[in-house]
Amino acid sequence: MKKKTIWTIAIIMGFSFLGLLFLQLKYIQAMVDMKKEQFDESVNRALYQASRNLELNETLRYLEKDVNETERRAFRKDSIGTRSGQLDGSIQQSHQYSVAGKDGTVYSSFELKTITIKPSQMPKGMILSTDKNSLSEASKSLQEIVKNRYIYQKALLDEVVYSILYSASERPLKERINFKLLDQDLKAELMNNGVNIPYHFTVSTQDGREVYRCPDYTEEGEEFTYSQVLFRNDPQSKMGVVRIHFPDMGSYIFSSVRFMIPSVAFTLVLLVTFIFTIVVIFRQKRYTEIKNDFINNMTHELKTPIASISLAAQMMNDESVTKSPAMTKHLGQVIFDESKRLRFLVEKVLQMSMFDRKKAVFKKKKLDLNEMVENISNSFSLRVEHTGGKIYTEIEAIDSTLYVDEVHFQNVLNNLLDNAVKYRKPDQPVDIYLRTWNDNDHLYFSVRDTGLGIKKDNFRKVFDKFYRVHTGNVHDVKGFGLGLAYVKKIVMLHDGDISIESEYGKGTKFTIKLPIIKD
Repeated sequence: MKKKTIWTIAIIMGFSFLGLLFLQLKYIQAMVDMKKEQFDESVNRALYQASRNLELNETLRYLEKDVNETERRAFRKDSIGTRSGQLDGSIQQSHQYSVAGKDGTVYSSFELKTITIKPSQMPKGMILSTDKNSLSEASKSLQEIVKNRYIYQKALLDEVVYSILYSASERPLKERINFKLLDQDLKAELMNNGVNIPYHFTVSTQDGREVYRCPDYTEEGEEFTYSQVLFRNDPQSKMGVVRIHFPDMGSYIFSSVRFMIPSVAFTLVLLVTFIFTIVVIFRQKRYTEIKNDFINNMTHELKTPIASISLAAQMMNDESVTKSPAMTKHLGQVIFDESKRLRFLVEKVLQMSMFDRKKAVFKKKKLDLNEMVENISNSFSLRVEHTGGKIYTEIEAIDSTLYVDEVHFQNVLNNLLDNAVKYRKPDQPVDIYLRTWNDNDHLYFSVRDTGLGIKKDNFRKVFDKFYRVHTGNVHDVKGFGLGLAYVKKIVMLHDGDISIESEYGKGTKFTIKLPIIKD
């Protein structure tokens, strides 16, 4: 699949996932806003009802106090006599109804009188008829009196209530409000409106002077404070303000959208998985390209020894060619050298395959780094001098003992020096500087050359398997791109580290750091 096609699919899928995630987040935000509005409305409604209950309780308390103080009682008084007080043949009946206080003060009183003239001279039927009419008229008169008295007493009651409320507004808030009862009202009204979470409240005057603060008050959540005016019909200077906030409001609001969290989490997991898949695809594609380069390079590397062996064998089998002992020995040596080269190349590939399967077995022993550097300097001096250059050694390590696998670590040093010779500037001598030194805990070894150098863009890739720095023609320097990958693998398995410093056109420096072995 072409890289452009992969990028197109990746962009479409990426935008699809991002769009889905955006819609989910917008839906969550809308739900949170709606829950916040409902919460605000419920709290404001509860505060209003609690303030109204406070005013009603105050009015009821004053009325009960007034009634208890007066202890009023009702009584009835009946009397009978003549109209003028003398025997004139008439009879007058009186019924008096009164409401009096404890001290004898009469608060309400009315009297009903009925008069009968010479009842002994009136026929019995007429008496009954007259009594019936008189009772009807008396009933109507009584209703009228009661009505008038009710209106009068209502006016008196209103006057008493106005007096009570006026005197109440003159008292300070501390005396007017039962804070424990206010707390109970707030809790009950909040629960009635579906809000059942902890809260803290304060009561203050209209000018901001605090009168009361609940015992367990904390400032957490004060950024979302709700307020309600108390005694709103009083003069402004006599009003109070109750302020309430909820420390756990955020958790309460977001509890309504918790069911969406797994959905968002799954979407993020899918997005991360998709990104990881795309990265793996591109990495696999890059490995495929590197593998193709490796196959091309390997084919080129193998052609030379195979061709040499084939040519030597053909000459040995050609009867027309005179075979002197010297020639036979020379052809045998060519076959032996090229076979050895083939075996070395095959073993190098098999070594990397072995390390991928983590089946490496080391035969570690104590070695002297200074001595190893001296030996490798001597073995590579001819190759370096053949280019017109020279090897310089700086042996500065005092504690130079290592605990490593001799064969593999020797290959590490050989690979670094082999690269320094191979990647030199064309037709120019190369100088190589070998140095050893140590600190209290580590032993260091560096290889610096004056060759082509490496661009900074390639620093991260030079230790990748099959990767080769491009030098124009991929075949101008023999190799499979396995050398530095092998070097890093061996160094890491010996609990060490390797770093690179390079400037393109001036040279490269590799530094190996290994733990020191103290006697």
